[in-house]
Amino acid sequence: MGAIPAARDQWYVIHVLSGQEQKVCDNIRRRIVTEEMGELVYEILLPQERVSEVKNGQKRESKRKFFPGYLLVNMSLMTEQGGLVDRTWYFIKDTPGVINFAGTKDKPTPMRPKEVEQMILQIRERADNVKPKIAFEVGDTVKVADGPFESQTGIVEEIDPDKGKLRVSVSIFGRSTPVDLEYWQVEKG
Repeated sequence: MGAIPAARDQWYVIHVLSGQEQKVCDNIRRRIVTEEMGELVYEILLPQERVSEVKNGQKRESKRKFFPGYLLVNMSLMTEQGGLVDRTWYFIKDTPGVINFAGTKDKPTPMRPKEVEQMILQIRERADNVKPKIAFEVGDTVKVADGPFESQTGIVEEIDPDKGKLRVSVSIFGRSTPVDLEYWQVEKG
């Protein structure tokens, strides 16, 4: 292992009980204030993305965790000599819902700066972009839920996941016609 990053550059992955990520995240944030840990624990990230789906003709947006069971924490946990900062160690380990530091047997290892950069970039991108909740496959039968072809059924011909668009073959006046639609405009048929 290389040199220990400076205190403010240390990021760790914390394994928490699945389904309790938000609760653990909120608890750590609250305890940072009440236990005056702000000079040792700087930031907690719960990697989430916005997803959209159509239910009963209504477009709905929700948040979904994209690393279920894990939080990212920026904190001073290792000294320059490679020893543990006990106060931070016990603060995290004693938080209800925390299982352990991810990927460690005996001593937590800070993430590499490049990993941190990529992870934060991914978190920010996913927080800004809405992703469809349902994955489609070529050949799927779908029902159009919005637009001029509403309530028509069609077959998925092409998928463009980057743009969130589908080319759907819809029957218009008895003829099969390809129509470009956004994911949220269709639901599984």
